[in-house]
Amino acid sequence: MDYKSAGVDVEAGRDFVKRITQTVEKTYRPEVLGKLGGFGGMFSLPTGYQEPVLVSGTDGVGTKLKLAHQLDRHDTVGIDLVAMCVNDVLCCGAEPLFFLDYLATGQLEPEQLVQVVKGIAKGCELSGVALLGGETAEMPGFYQVGEYDLAGFCVGIVEKSKILDPEKIRVGDVAIGLASSGVHSNGFSLVRKIISDGGFDWNDRPLGLGGSLGDVLLTPTQLYVKPVLAALKSTLNIKGLAHITGGGLPENLPRCLGAGKSVKLDPGSWDPIQIFEWLAEVGGVSRKAMFNTFNMGIGMVVIVSPNDANRAIDFFQEQKLPTYRIGEIIEGNGEVLGLYRS
Repeated sequence: MDYKSAGVDVEAGRDFVKRITQTVEKTYRPEVLGKLGGFGGMFSLPTGYQEPVLVSGTDGVGTKLKLAHQLDRHDTVGIDLVAMCVNDVLCCGAEPLFFLDYLATGQLEPEQLVQVVKGIAKGCELSGVALLGGETAEMPGFYQVGEYDLAGFCVGIVEKSKILDPEKIRVGDVAIGLASSGVHSNGFSLVRKIISDGGFDWNDRPLGLGGSLGDVLLTPTQLYVKPVLAALKSTLNIKGLAHITGGGLPENLPRCLGAGKSVKLDPGSWDPIQIFEWLAEVGGVSRKAMFNTFNMGIGMVVIVSPNDANRAIDFFQEQKLPTYRIGEIIEGNGEVLGLYRS
């Protein structure tokens, strides 16, 4: 008896690391020290900071992975993994620096997992982040054959004086919405129930969606790092950022507001995304439940002073991001108002 007979192929694991090494090293920034395969990834702090503060974040992809498994398409969920972490770190005003992944599977299938890592590397490249290392765990009997789970970890940096402070947001400041690319990586337990209960197949092509359900729903999460970092380094007065993930606008937008502040939104101010309308209609999901589950077309909210609102919209539009003036800050206790009107 040996480890392979128990379900763990050590040689396949070594070969897998060799196959992904070049892909990973393409993401390296100048601050990366050493090579892939050490006991820890090493990264020297960028120069030019007086009081550097490190910002960390971690997340996963959730049950969107079930869709990837069922369609046997694994090249996009890695982008989701990166996006869910780097977009969060960004909301502190930080520049994401490096990323690590944890990939766990019941049985190592190199072709499948190479595609996953290529997606992670692509997400890192698009965000200017180094894929510093990771861990691949083969755990027979814990996961079904052909299935895997993902977790990601990101570290960023920000000058202490430039950390976005919720208390600096004022009544009258403007909420700018940056469009999402679709469902992103939240709410897929509800998505899967709607598809299952409705008797649909991932290859079905409902009228108006512009593709199959699988194509539309596997669209990776929008990466906001480069355009938002550019805005933070510009003359725009960016006061707050909110990444709209699980819990939607009602749960995430108040996280960037100070005491005594709420936000009033106009949900008719941004272009709807057809997949949300389809899910609500087919699943019989209430407007309130939709907004409390999905991003509903807004993946990141930027809070700016009124004088900067038009300039901010123009700035992000020039970055190829559909951008909308969606509301304003008012007095209150952390509520998001205006979403549930017809």
